[in-house]
Parts: sequence; C-alpha cells; structure tokens
Amino acid sequence: MPLAPFHRTALTPIAIGALLLAASAAAQTTADGIATVVVTASADASAQGLPAAYAGGQVARGGRLGLLGNVDIMDAPFNATNYTQALIQDQQAKSVADVVQNDPSVRVARGFGNYQELYVIRGFAVNSDDLAYNGLYGLLPRQFVASELLERVEVLRGANSFINGAAPGGGGIGGMINLLPKRAPNKPLNEVTVGLESGGQKYVAADVARRFGTGDHAGIRVNAVRRDGDTAVDREKRALSVFAVGLDYRGDNYRLSADVGYQDHRLRNGRPSVTAGTGLALPAAPDASSNFAQPWTHSNERDTFGTVRGEVDLAPGVVAWAAMGARTGRESNTISSPTTTDDNGATVMTRFDNEREDHVRTGEIGVRGDLATGGVQHTISATASAFELRSDNAYAFGDFAGWPSDLYRPVDVAPPSATAFVGGVLANPLLTQKSILSSYAVADTLSFLDDTVRVTAGVRHQRIKSYGYDYNTGAQNSAYDASANTPVAGIVYKPLKNVSVYANYIEALQQGPVASGTNIDNQGEIFAPYTSRQKEVGVKYDSGKLGMSAALFTTSQPMGYVKNRHFGVYGEQRNQGLELSVFGMPMRGLRVLGGLTLLDTEQRRTAGAVNEGKDAIGVPDTQLNVGADWDVPQVAGLSLNARAVYTSNQYADAANTQKLPAWTRLDLGASYATRVLDRDVTLRARVDNALGRDDWASAGGYPGYGYLVLGAPRTVTVSATVDF
Repeated sequence: MPLAPFHRTALTPIAIGALLLAASAAAQTTADGIATVVVTASADASAQGLPAAYAGGQVARGGRLGLLGNVDIMDAPFNATNYTQALIQDQQAKSVADVVQNDPSVRVARGFGNYQELYVIRGFAVNSDDLAYNGLYGLLPRQFVASELLERVEVLRGANSFINGAAPGGGGIGGMINLLPKRAPNKPLNEVTVGLESGGQKYVAADVARRFGTGDHAGIRVNAVRRDGDTAVDREKRALSVFAVGLDYRGDNYRLSADVGYQDHRLRNGRPSVTAGTGLALPAAPDASSNFAQPWTHSNERDTFGTVRGEVDLAPGVVAWAAMGARTGRESNTISSPTTTDDNGATVMTRFDNEREDHVRTGEIGVRGDLATGGVQHTISATASAFELRSDNAYAFGDFAGWPSDLYRPVDVAPPSATAFVGGVLANPLLTQKSILSSYAVADTLSFLDDTVRVTAGVRHQRIKSYGYDYNTGAQNSAYDASANTPVAGIVYKPLKNVSVYANYIEALQQGPVASGTNIDNQGEIFAPYTSRQKEVGVKYDSGKLGMSAALFTTSQPMGYVKNRHFGVYGEQRNQGLELSVFGMPMRGLRVLGGLTLLDTEQRRTAGAVNEGKDAIGVPDTQLNVGADWDVPQVAGLSLNARAVYTSNQYADAANTQKLPAWTRLDLGASYATRVLDRDVTLRARVDNALGRDDWASAGGYPGYGYLVLGAPRTVTVSATVDF
C-alpha cells in the first residue's frame, strides 16, 4: 500500500542529528576494534557509493534511476548525463540553470509571472518545482537552487513517471533533473572561496568536511554561502544566503545520510519577462545589460528543508531503503511585467503582488534484491512513495489598464495601488491548494547471455489527489482524485564490450484537467491523468576516455480544449528528435563536453484545425553545445576553457507568426592552480556572453504563453579558492 501522507511535524536539524548519533551508538565494535577502511560516502546512502567520474572528471559514469538505484550509463536503457561538482566549481556555476547550460537537450527559460528557473528538456518544460533532491520531489527552493548545495546534477532525458513517480508540478514529460547533496570525502576539506562579478556582486563561500569516529565511518560536511550586490543587469540587485549540513554514517550492514539546508534569496529590480501583444511583431532585443523593471519590484524566497535516508542489507544481494524529507518555504513578490502595444517597443505595465507559503512532506520505502533462475540473473525492485503539499496563497492586481512605458526608454512610476482585483489577504494567506500523490511500483531487470542483454520491465500505480480552496474564505471549492498505471519496458544489447544499443517505451503522467470556462456543457468534469507516451532507440560508445551517444525519440502529450461547447482532451503535441552527445578526455589535457539536438514539434488535432501541423511555442529546431577545457602544457596548473551555445529560431505564439531570431553565445574561462604560502590556491576567471550579444533567450515555458526572456549580458566572474 502507498505510504500515508506525513503529518506536518517539522523535520528539524536536532531530529536528524539524533538519528545519526543513535545509529553511531548502535554500531558495536569487536574486542579487537574495527580496522580503518576507505569510506566512499554516498548521498543516497547506497552501498556502492556515487558512480565514479568519467575520464576528464566533468561527468559521471552513471546516475540514479529511482527504484532501480545507481546504474552505469552503458547498462541504462535511457539517455542521461550526470554533471559533477568539479564541473560546477570550474565553471563557477551559481545555480542549476548554469550547470544545465552544458546540455544540448536542455534550454533554460523562466516561470510564468515570476523569476523561477525553468528547464526545457526535449522541448517540454520542467519546472523547478519538479527538481528531485536525492530522489525526492518538492524539497528544494522553488525559484532558485544554489549550486553550492550540490555534488551532482543528473539530467535524465525523456518521460520518467515510472522512475520516481509523477512530478508534483506536472513535469516529467521531456526529462527530469535529480540533484545530489555533498558528503564528506575521505580527506579533511577546508576550502574558502571569495569572488567578484560584473556590477559589483561580491561572493564568499566556505566548504568544510571531516570524517571521524572508529574507522572514519561518520562524516559531516558544512557549506555556507553569501552573495550580495548589483548584478551585470543595470539596477538589479541580488542577495543570497545559504547554509547546509550533510551528515552520513556507514555501519557494518547499513548506511545513513541526512541533510539540513537553509536558503534566503532576495532579488531587487529583477528584469521581468516581456509579453508581445497579439498580432504584433516581436520587438528587437534591447541591450542585454538594460533593465525595464520598476524600481519598487522585488522577489524574495526563504526555505528550510531537510532529508533523512537509510539503507540496510537484509541478506547478501538484498537491500531495503527508506527516505523522508520536508520543506517549509515562503515567497513574497511584487512584479511588474510589460506587454508590447506596438512594433517599436512601446509597452503597458501592470502591478501584481503575491504571497505564498508551502509545506511539503514526502518519503519513500523500497527493497531491491538479486536472484538467479537458470541462466538468467534478476534484479527485482519494489517501492512505495508519498508526497503532500499544502500551499497558502494570496494575490493582488493593480489597475489592469496599467501605465505606458517603453522597452528601450523605460519609464519609472511611483508604486500604484494593488487593489483592482484581490484574492485573500497578503498579510495572512489562507490554504488554497493541497496535493497528495502516492504510488507503488515494481520492476525486474533481467540479465542473460553473459550480461550482453539486459531487459527491464515494470509498472507504477500512481494516485493523484488535489484540492482547491477559496482564497477569501478558505472553503473547499474543488476536488480531484484519479489514478493510472505507467509501465516501462527497456532493453540494452551489447554487441561489443564498449558499445550498447538500447530501446525503451515509457510514459509520463500529469494531473488531468478539470473542465472549466464559460458556455460549456460539462463544467467541473474531472478528466483522467494525462498520459504522455515515449518511444526511444539509441546507441552508446565508451572507449574509456571518450563517451558518445545517439538517440532517436518521439513523445506525444495530450492537450485539452473546447469543441462544440464541450471541454475534452482532443489535441496533442508531438515532439520527436535526434540527440547526439560527447564527453570525456580524448587526449591528455583536453576535455570535451557537448552535443547536438534536432527537434521537430507538431501541434495535432488543434481546435478548429487553426494551428494544425505548426510548431509548439518556445521549441527551437536546433540546439548545439560545444565545450572544451585544455590544460596548457607550458604552464603547470593553467587551464583554458570555452563553450559555444547555439539555439535556432523558435516561435512565441501557437500560430507561428511571432518568431525569435536564432542566437549564439560564447563563454570563455581560465583557471590556475598553484601553491601560495604552502596552501593550495585556485584562481578562476570567466566571461559569459563574451561577445556581448543582445538576444531574446527563450519564449514561453507555461502552456499556451510565449513571453520573452532577455539573455544575460556580458558577465565577468573572478574567484580565488584557498584550501587551508
């Protein structure tokens, strides 16, 4: 049976610490003591630890596939890339968005009406609500996740509801992103980094870790971060405070890990998205460093979160695990976004305020074991999971008529009142949404013919319950309760030791719509969950120094609209494409990372056939990433790196009349490792958008809307890391 939703008791640092101390006390030593061992600490508390880094250190040899555990890239019937902390640090990445800029299948957009990072994978949006943290959804801050929290960023391409269950924010169609927290390494770690960014943004971070106790079985890692000051965008200010503690303990037949984190992210005068007026041509992109935000706008987000995970060996080859997590988050926004009123950059702006508080509780249990039947080896996995979100919300709009401004010559005004349309009380938002997701799944991976063939088959039963409440009274006004089964079938064939050919069929699951609108005859009808279906074939090559992959895929997503006064799920968006990727160290001192994605999107069975066969909003046909990092042989410790990112044309409207131009960005960097006063010191410098291009970087991200996001200006970042 699925786990029941958790009670809203906070998961405190004291509780997590007590659990680990209790486990440590329970570990009994022998009379002879326990010999010191090499501990490979793992964020997911698994016996094998994190998959090793591939040649070059920028990506890993494998990653987590939900209930299937950590799987080597050559054994997985899916296409994934797992980015390491070495890459994150060398590129001075500030957030998850900076890391996935390396991925040719991913482009970064923005949430609807906010500053939320949003990731478009294979042409489908993945909201930051749907980031997984150590396999659990909903635990990290919704709008921005600091990179200093992370050991790995694992990008799985393709539908994935079977892997970890349905994503609570409705993503999981084009892919998923799983983030792994840091753990104490075998050697003591004492790093302090200071830095400076264009505009005067200052940065300081500390990363400290120790292993202790008999055999160094226990570990603690502490990260603290502060960013503050102006950004490279005019008048924009950002302040970030992060504090996180990661704990782990490795017993004789069990492993434990835990994390507690706090993030406070404050944005002042953040540059907003732009909506192009209906029927108007898209405006030319303004100067990338300009800012058309009103000076009284802000976006604040503060989150506290924690997780506990444990794994125990029940018998040789059989393990059971359990994990739970919780988050409390508070958001406060005052936003003013422009909509163009002519083809020359004139706009109208309005005010929108909102307050939101989230309480998330989530968890999973599972068991995995190996057995043999004749000449076939089985790995059987089973899991059950639960997720609960309680969200309190209030909002207020200003006069919808707004006031005139201009993208190229912005007009600042005094803050107008936000009283034209109000929902709830901003100072005391009420419960407006409750979502409960529960599921259970089982899978069998069969290996035969000397492990040259691996077949995975499984199914997950998912139940989705959602309740809506009136903003002003708190009374329940809607309810949704539906369930569905999502299967998976995958095969890997290894004709050669270093070649894998694979195929898969897998589905994604989203909450079905509730019929609503005016003049419809089935008002309030609840539809079954949307099922998006994916078929994929691919090939992978691993020389030990250079890895390459190619994948062909097609994914269909249902769409709903009104026909003859009846709302139904009639339409479909179909995305199909080709992915090519390359990574590794083909020769000594040279690391490469990149690839090419070709996408073909089509709107099918559209309302009135008006947009039949046209491209989907915000999906380019071509995405190309080329990255290289070179160790200069004449200067010990010096490395130079470059990355080029190309994105072809994309449309901002379903009718395909508003087209964004293609854009290319060049990023350059260098690092120098040396010794100063008998201390290891690494100096880094980076220039993003080195050519100073002014481009619209993305269109849309929310279904049916094609709002524009201006690309970041030329940004210089320098830092120094000292190992004490």
